[in-house]
Amino acid sequence: MTRVLLIGGSGRLGTAIRQRWSDCEIAAPPHRELDIADAAALCEALKALRPDVLVNAAAFHDVDRCEDEPQEAFAINAAAVGAAARAAHDRGIIFATVSTDYVFDGDATEPYGEDCPPHPISFYGVSKLAGELLVESLRTRAYVVRTCGLYGEASSRRRPSLIERVLERNPGEAPLRVVADVVASPSFAGDVADALRQLIATESFGLYHAVNCEPVSWYDFACEVARQAGIAIPIEPISAAQWKQRAARPRYSALRNAKLDALGIAMPSWKAGIAAYLRSP
Repeated sequence: MTRVLLIGGSGRLGTAIRQRWSDCEIAAPPHRELDIADAAALCEALKALRPDVLVNAAAFHDVDRCEDEPQEAFAINAAAVGAAARAAHDRGIIFATVSTDYVFDGDATEPYGEDCPPHPISFYGVSKLAGELLVESLRTRAYVVRTCGLYGEASSRRRPSLIERVLERNPGEAPLRVVADVVASPSFAGDVADALRQLIATESFGLYHAVNCEPVSWYDFACEVARQAGIAIPIEPISAAQWKQRAARPRYSALRNAKLDALGIAMPSWKAGIAAYLRSP
């Protein structure tokens, strides 16, 4: 079996990895025992567990807080990721880390491929891009995998995703307000976990995108969730200007899985991702 040390195992992607990578022996210490920012603790864990693969699914992903706490964001999303990649490299361990669509500025009109130049417009995006570059600079056995709008079960308490907000809404409540002019690639964590497992097995190291296929606005995504779930709730389209947030977000951040496709690793559509989530236990 492949031995995996998983950091961030209580998040959406980490939970999906623990549930789905049945061919692996996975150690996923809780945050209080292993923090990605604690380089000494990570080195001790690598020495004790001797994994074949180190997967980092942890991040400082509160986009608005990153604007107010840039040093913390950089420490976790960049410096700690670079140190983890170095620690894995020094021990001959494959490294995989998860990045984001927010490395792009959103000025595109079609999905971004891996060869599109990044241009982040928030400190969260800047810090995640810095982490990517630190990993890539090592030129080692590593994967950087960008994804977008992850939803799925999480072991830890966290802000509900849009799909959860739709499913928890009562028909008699005020309309759920969802932006209609922001386009992305919302992705089911289970599908991303499956693709990542297949990718790691190829040992074709580098930068990849892994999202459910086809771009969609968040409003259309919410309406499709309600349709597939068979619930009649009012959903009101609003503009991004009405959705006031501290940090700037890209208006268009859909991704294209060009390099996964080239390897023959197919990702389902965003509609199929919703269906898979609704079927999941």
